[in-house]
Amino acid sequence: MNSRIVLSGCALITLGALAVAQKSNIVTVPAPRTSATSGKEMYMAYCATCHGREGKGDGPVAGVLKTPPTDLTLLSERNRGRFPSVQVVNVITGSAGVPAHGSKEMPVWGPIFLAMGHQHESEARLRAANLADYVRSLQAN
Repeated sequence: MNSRIVLSGCALITLGALAVAQKSNIVTVPAPRTSATSGKEMYMAYCATCHGREGKGDGPVAGVLKTPPTDLTLLSERNRGRFPSVQVVNVITGSAGVPAHGSKEMPVWGPIFLAMGHQHESEARLRAANLADYVRSLQAN
């Protein structure tokens, strides 16, 4: 079951623009292993495809998504100057119930992180927290 979670959650990770351009031929691959302590490494591996390398919502597949990716650099600005850490972690893990997250377009990373950590919740929480901290570093202000 864990491998199915990882594979189904990674349906968006493509092998490049060619796979996206040929929408009927999207190639799915397992989520690449990353360090649980490196938010940047996780962001580049799991988020940059849609949200862009700098978090502006302009990743290489953003144009083909039904729901445009959020500009992550404006999260603090949109929350009266405060970075919404808890909300970001909840979106990453799937606790927030954001429609684009958990759909075919945006995997919920909580179950994937749990599978990567061999069902150890502490590693899944560490991954989500470090990824959220990296998103905090992308803020425009």
